[in-house]
Amino acid sequence: MHILVTNDDGPPSPTSSPYVHSLVRELQRRGHTVSVCLPHAQRSWIGKAHMIGQTVKPLYYRPSATFDPSPSAASQAQGAVYTRPSKDRNEEEWILVDGTPASCAQIGLHHFFQEKGPIDLVVSGPNYGRNTTAVFALSSGTLGGALEAAVCRRKAIALSYAFFSRNHDPVIIAAATRHSVRVIEKLYAQWPTDKSVDLYSVNVPLVEGVDERKTLWTGMLQNYWGESTVCFEEVEGSIGDEEEEEERIREGEEARASGGLDSKANGDSDETSQTRYPHRHFKWAPKFADVYKSVEESPPGNDGWAVKEGFTRNTSTWRGVEITKPHHLLDHMKEVSRGEEAVEYSADVECLRFACFLDRRSHVIFFRDESDSSGMAMSTSTLIYRPKQHFYALVAYEDPYVQPLILSALKKFFSPESYTLLSTPDSVAQGETIPLSMLLPENSNSPVLQITPYEAIDWDYVDSHAETCIVNSYMLRKALIRKHYLSATVEQWVAKRPESVLKTHVKRSEAFELDYAEFLDDALIEAFDLRASLEKNAENEPGHEIEWWILKPSMSDRGQGIRLFSTIEDLQGIFDEWEENLSDSEDEDGEGDDAVSNPDPDSERRNDITTSHLRHFVAQPYIHPPLLLPGDNRKFHIRTYVACVGRLDIYVYKDMLALFAGKPYTAPTTNTSTVDLEAHLTNTCLQRSVDDGTVRRFWDLPLEQRKKIDVFDQICAVTGEVFEAATRAMQMHFRPLVNAFEIFGLDFLVDADGTPWLLEVNAFPDFRQTGDDLKDLVQGLWEEVLRRAAVPFLGFGDGSEVGAGADGGGEEEKERLVLVRKHDARKLDLRWPREGGDAYDKHDREERREGSIFIDVFVPGSRRNPRGDDQLGSVSDDRMDISYVKLSGELLLTNLILLARSELN
Repeated sequence: MHILVTNDDGPPSPTSSPYVHSLVRELQRRGHTVSVCLPHAQRSWIGKAHMIGQTVKPLYYRPSATFDPSPSAASQAQGAVYTRPSKDRNEEEWILVDGTPASCAQIGLHHFFQEKGPIDLVVSGPNYGRNTTAVFALSSGTLGGALEAAVCRRKAIALSYAFFSRNHDPVIIAAATRHSVRVIEKLYAQWPTDKSVDLYSVNVPLVEGVDERKTLWTGMLQNYWGESTVCFEEVEGSIGDEEEEEERIREGEEARASGGLDSKANGDSDETSQTRYPHRHFKWAPKFADVYKSVEESPPGNDGWAVKEGFTRNTSTWRGVEITKPHHLLDHMKEVSRGEEAVEYSADVECLRFACFLDRRSHVIFFRDESDSSGMAMSTSTLIYRPKQHFYALVAYEDPYVQPLILSALKKFFSPESYTLLSTPDSVAQGETIPLSMLLPENSNSPVLQITPYEAIDWDYVDSHAETCIVNSYMLRKALIRKHYLSATVEQWVAKRPESVLKTHVKRSEAFELDYAEFLDDALIEAFDLRASLEKNAENEPGHEIEWWILKPSMSDRGQGIRLFSTIEDLQGIFDEWEENLSDSEDEDGEGDDAVSNPDPDSERRNDITTSHLRHFVAQPYIHPPLLLPGDNRKFHIRTYVACVGRLDIYVYKDMLALFAGKPYTAPTTNTSTVDLEAHLTNTCLQRSVDDGTVRRFWDLPLEQRKKIDVFDQICAVTGEVFEAATRAMQMHFRPLVNAFEIFGLDFLVDADGTPWLLEVNAFPDFRQTGDDLKDLVQGLWEEVLRRAAVPFLGFGDGSEVGAGADGGGEEEKERLVLVRKHDARKLDLRWPREGGDAYDKHDREERREGSIFIDVFVPGSRRNPRGDDQLGSVSDDRMDISYVKLSGELLLTNLILLARSELN
């Protein structure tokens, strides 16, 4: 058939119109003749308007063969716009007009495309966002275009995509488009012949597997803006367009000429004293909390509910009035995606009430609303009621690799009616905080699950809703993820616990600060071991084995800035090179904060660092020789995913990865200029020569099973120890939260003796390094983490049974996440010791191990002071070292925590 496509989002654009190109291509692939007439720019929220007095002018858009909807492609040219039509009649050309969607429908129907024959159907969309409920639909430009086609006596369908992330996944978009076209074709094939339906509104949720889900008929929820809802934001009105500015200036001149007492020295009149209303501008900034609340409070069966639950929803509209599926199609409509009988109806010709839904497991659930002759509804219903255990989920990970995996994990553990997915507001830019209070219904007490980048977390909300909001990150974790902080954490812990496993699994580090290369000597004054080693290497005495060091910028990631060196001259040369490159970058770009690193993997400088990294550094002895596999002479490190839940359960994900260097390993030589970093660095982000064997499963490596188990056991011990060290020794820089969880990526390098050495701890690890072939490994990780963290917190049990065995798993699947340490950092209690107690009895010690951490408060000079004097003193035991001080006979309780030495060791 001949289909006219219009929309209200304009021509293809990753930022404002990411879906129309996919729809046109899919319609063409299905054999339809497609004509396209779109607004030349964004025209959302304009309804079915025409511009009086405007002369509408067309432009001519020649689309590209393919289209990348990802935000990163926003700067790429995808299609071209011309002011004159092409003379080549075989060239594909779309019409862009500087009008409204309704104008596009009119012009497309009557002024273009006659050579292709009569237009059979008008499709308006896909809209960038849902058009469910009356508040959205009655303002929609997408529905406006379809309504204009309907009043022109053409069959029309308004199509909208409900997105849950602005990182557009081409796979999900393609699936949604295929599903949408099947729905469009089915609706057209079964269109009522009695003219009882003029247009349909179709909403498709952009979720994984949408093309396998049910398509539901629903009514439109009749909702309203709240009484207190303000849709316009007042902005400064002193600066407007040219005509307003001229009028304002003339008002100032008039005030000066009249010599008014209220004239301003700068010529501006005091508007509040001379006019009835202060001059203001108003910016469209609607608050959707009431809209979402109306969906939450409504019974199942409406369009808002259906899209929230992840179903495609159809609504038919008749002369502007919302109705349901007409009675004469009751026996004919089949489920679009599978060809099964999907719906039954009970309908009255006048009231046209119906509803029938299928849940995710294909169980048919009917909702009948029959009317008597007077139109009075007499309802008997069997509904999918929202369970008492309901929560909101904001999942906006901003990584197209991870986002669908998280959503899939949610589906595994929670039924569709048990949670509501929230969307990121359009007004929130990437990297900004997403205010949860704006997204939730007013006075909502439902739990909230937030999984977003760190920068987007609403920490104020998380802090004030500790019992109902769980988030995917801790606020403070510098003690682990910054390399110089990690060095300090381990050093302090091992100094007091020489028997700690960290002593033999974390290389000693020399941390130093450096702003400019010329001050390197000063920076190394206190790095005694490093300087001594480098000087000894420089002497190059016979029989002396060179000790190589590895330099790491503390705040870099993805392997940037890592270098090998063995002398002070080598180290000086590294910093001189960086400083020179930074100077060149400033000269070229004019901005000192620009990076000298290049995201291009083929760039020669892709291993350099940005100026923000140039301050804190750590140097560690280079681990040589590393463990190499039989028949594969490449170095590798182990990526271990660690999940921390609450404060603090520490889990190690058993499915570890082995990441290999790009080239065979060769021991470093005395000539640093010949060191090939691709043979020494195993970060896949740095490699030019990545092959299919670069990322492999650890348990598939050709090593003895006993050795692999031994390495895993050591990694578990080190992981538990380093997180406990951060919790107890660096509380100012690592603070677990009871309502948080986080996934870390720990990197270990195994030496030739089989000892895994901890290299670094990464927050928000780059899961894409895993690759598509091993995506199931990341999928399993998120499933296990949600089972341990989200399921219990949200009130769905302890996670031991929820979702278990759904995919054939069992005990083996449960053991994928291994608990390695359970540290109690829940609270600090102030406790007076027992009378005369300068020693703790057995009960006290058992209580300490089993429960909270206690701080014993002593008043100097009293019988409860073990020292019995008024001097500054301390009380120590195996758990803590507390100092106390006399202040006018009282203990200064307000600063008690600051008096604790070693942060409650």
